[in-house]
Amino acid sequence: MLRRRIVFGALAVTATAVLAIAAVFTGVAGAAPASHSAPASHTSPQYSFVHACGASAAGFAHCNAIVRIGGKVGSNASSPSGYNPADLQSAYNLPSATAGSGQTVAIVDAYDDPNAEADLGVYRAQFGLPACTTANGCFRKVNQSGGTKMPRANGGWAQEISLDLDMVSAICPNCHIILVEASSSSLTNLGTAVNEAASLGANAISNSYGGGESSSDTSYDASYYNHPGIAITASAGDSGYGAQYPAASQYVTAVGGTSLSHASNSRGWSETVWSGSGSGCSAYDPQPSWQSSVANITSVCGKRAEADVSAVANPSTGVSVYDSYSYQGLSGWLVFGGTSVSSPIIASVYALAGNASSVTYGSYPYSHTGSLNDVTSGSNGSCGNLLCNATTGWDGPTGLGTPNGTGGF
Repeated sequence: MLRRRIVFGALAVTATAVLAIAAVFTGVAGAAPASHSAPASHTSPQYSFVHACGASAAGFAHCNAIVRIGGKVGSNASSPSGYNPADLQSAYNLPSATAGSGQTVAIVDAYDDPNAEADLGVYRAQFGLPACTTANGCFRKVNQSGGTKMPRANGGWAQEISLDLDMVSAICPNCHIILVEASSSSLTNLGTAVNEAASLGANAISNSYGGGESSSDTSYDASYYNHPGIAITASAGDSGYGAQYPAASQYVTAVGGTSLSHASNSRGWSETVWSGSGSGCSAYDPQPSWQSSVANITSVCGKRAEADVSAVANPSTGVSVYDSYSYQGLSGWLVFGGTSVSSPIIASVYALAGNASSVTYGSYPYSHTGSLNDVTSGSNGSCGNLLCNATTGWDGPTGLGTPNGTGGF
């Protein structure tokens, strides 16, 4: 069969990817795991974007990674583009070089990335970060039961895994990393993987995935996400205004997304709402006590509101990632966005802070707002209130703000 190649900016993309690019959020392209439809995409004046995972069926989750197409990225790109570890550490004023020893960040994803450790090594070597390998005890990869028989490989989730591992490395290069791979993207299997991460001693657990809310959410809460003394983060979503689970869980820190840019101010950076960031008022999860005292929240939501905090997620201001497991014609140095970026960033900031054992779920930032950068402009929808519009103090898309050092975590 004839395979056409169409050029987007500097990148040649295979016909498989073009089908996805034509699909604009709800479309379907090519084959995908039974748990979700194939990736969808959208465009901007500068770039096109391909979602690594498609929409998920009830009881399943999709990853929140978005690949940016165009500019200095492409199939087998030989050099990185996008924000690198030094950029992220600068933007969020982080003590990454001196903190994090003795801390472990777990990444929970579905399916297997057979190249995970090797790709992690390429990223860390590129940016002068210390090696993190199975051999030196820094890296560990297990299945959802803690064993070494891995689930089947999946290209979209492999991209997600590479993104997550690289963001932990960028923010907390002294941390140990555990990758727990669920057998599928069902919420029960992903939840089982979270429990395994907790049992293996993780101080923070990042979940860069989500699905639609359901009446089962409070049951999932109790079974999988209720781990006092462990900082559990979850992506708020990439489709704009609207809550997703497990970010809506009362037991996690829900992480929204921003657009991060260099600026000529004292910080050197500025942030606005990323229009794709998820936010909203849960239909099922109760409002935790640390939210019930926040007027901004109680004025618009009587249940769990997301997000709590945020970090960079806009793929137009995305981060550099190395992934060699070719998917949709994309491999090598890529640029990623989505709240799949912000969730592992925040989990790693918790690890840098080193006090997860004494924090109660997502409560800590609410009593330490002075150590956050308040994001006060931008919108992710037309809800008509601060559930989708940035404002001073808490708002839905960015929560209480982004890290300014580790004092908020």
